[in-house]
Amino acid sequence: MRTLIMLTTIAVAAAMAGGLFIYSGTYNVAATAQHTAPIYWLLEDTMRRSVRQHAREIKVPKLDDPVSVERGLSLYRQHCVQCHGAPGVTPDAYALGLSPLPANLAHTAREWPPAELYWVVKHGIKMSGMPAWEFRLPEDDLWAVVAFLQVLPKLSPQQYHAMRPAGPEDGSQRLRSSETAISPDVNRGRMALHQYACATCHEIPGIVGANVPVGPPLARIATRGIIAGMLPNTPENMIRWLRAPQAVNPRTAMPDLGIPEHDARNIAAYLATLK
Repeated sequence: MRTLIMLTTIAVAAAMAGGLFIYSGTYNVAATAQHTAPIYWLLEDTMRRSVRQHAREIKVPKLDDPVSVERGLSLYRQHCVQCHGAPGVTPDAYALGLSPLPANLAHTAREWPPAELYWVVKHGIKMSGMPAWEFRLPEDDLWAVVAFLQVLPKLSPQQYHAMRPAGPEDGSQRLRSSETAISPDVNRGRMALHQYACATCHEIPGIVGANVPVGPPLARIATRGIIAGMLPNTPENMIRWLRAPQAVNPRTAMPDLGIPEHDARNIAAYLATLK
C-alpha cells in the first residue's frame, strides 16, 4: 500500500511539474533554437520505431524498372528536392529554416528499407514538415519515388543532372484521371478534411487542428438547408462546392483546393454525418 501511495505521489508531482513547465513558457519553440540532444534523440527514436512498426506488413513490389525510376526522378524533382536537396543541389531557403531539418535522402535511402520509405512518403510524419502524399499521388507514383530513392545514393552530381525524367506529367492530374466510381468512405472523408487543411479556416467536429473561425463552423452542417449561401444542401451540391467554390460564387473567399472528385465525395459523406 505504501509503495502504491509513493508511486501515486511521484506521478502527481511529475504531472504538476510538467504542467508548471508548460505554463511557464520556458521551453523555446523557435526554429532558430535547436532541440536539446535528449529531446532530439527522443523524437528521432520515437519516429523510427513508429515507422518500423507501421511498415512491417507492407509488400514491396519490384523497384528496378527503369521507367519507374525515371518517373520517380520526375516526381522527386517536382516535390522532394525543394526540402531534401540532391547530389550537388541545395534545398530551397525555406527548408533550411525548418526544425528539424529535412533529412539528406542519399543517406536515408541507403539505411532505410523500401517499405519504410514508402510508408513515410505515403503518410508523412507529424510535427516535422514531412507531408503525406497519399492524397496527391497515385499508388504507383508513391512506389516510383521509392524506386528512385534506391538509385539516389549511387549518383554523383553529374549523373543526377544528366538523368532524364520520364515526363512532366503532374501526379495530381494522374490521380484525378485514374478515379473510379466507388462508394463514399466516411473515414477517408475525415482524413481528407485534414489533408486539405480545412481546419485552418473552419471548426470541424472530429478534426483536431487550429480550428480558427475564418469561415463558418461546420458543426451540424448536415442539418442546414443551404450551403455557400445559395445552394440546396444535397450531396452533389456539396461536392460541386468543394471542387469549384469560386465557380459557384466568384466572390467567395473559399479557395479552390484542387480536390479530386473521389476525395470530395468522401468529404461530403463525412460532413453528412455532422447532425
